[in-house]
Amino acid sequence: MNLYGIRAIYKFEMARMKRTVMQSVLSPVISTCLYFVVFGSAIGSRMGDIDNISYGAYIIPGLVMLSLLMQSISNASFGIYMPKFSGTIYEVLSAPVSYVEVVIGYVGAAATKSVILGLIILATAKLFVDYTVLHPFWMLSFLVLTSITFSLFGFIIGIWADGFEKLQIVPMMIVTPLVFLGGTFYSIDMLPEIWQTISLFNPVVYLISGFRWAFYGVSDVHVGISVGMTMVFLALCMTAVWWIFKTGYRLRS
Repeated sequence: MNLYGIRAIYKFEMARMKRTVMQSVLSPVISTCLYFVVFGSAIGSRMGDIDNISYGAYIIPGLVMLSLLMQSISNASFGIYMPKFSGTIYEVLSAPVSYVEVVIGYVGAAATKSVILGLIILATAKLFVDYTVLHPFWMLSFLVLTSITFSLFGFIIGIWADGFEKLQIVPMMIVTPLVFLGGTFYSIDMLPEIWQTISLFNPVVYLISGFRWAFYGVSDVHVGISVGMTMVFLALCMTAVWWIFKTGYRLRS
């Protein structure tokens, strides 16, 4: 394992976060704070409890997951796309660094940024809504696992994209609707039976449900199923990355 190569890629990507702190940190934090103000304080105070949890506290896991998914994908996709765009990807491919080490460097940095952002948002949420975390270990585990999984997904998008507009298509047109329809602002048990069944085909439901269980001990689906679905998606992303490096898809041309 070339630890020097991994560290070089990791430190370069983390340095980019410092250079773009307004975009990487402040922007998603402020956006999430607006959700807390509108839905947590203003509207939440007029809403009834869900599973004996105040509405403002109930939506916190979903809002954190919304920012986590978007930033994981954005950080990883942009991190690998820029070397492709500038042509420096050939220097990385010709360096004595294996594809495993390249992925660890880029995805590790993107996941680290997302975890830091998620913790900042959780700390900020305390200013607007009072909440508790029943299972801190599992909360952090879900945070890290989700960040790694969707950073891998973002890495795939960054390799697939051949223009800046394609970097935004999947996050904006697919991931965001799935998050909003995945139980961020409600429990799927509140839906008609047919829509409850349809919602179970939304993979984000399992992420938000498992993350909410770590906070309050309540979930729409069993926490074991949530972990299992996340691991399945992680395995699919790892398989896709392996195939990309094996075939050189959009890396060598």
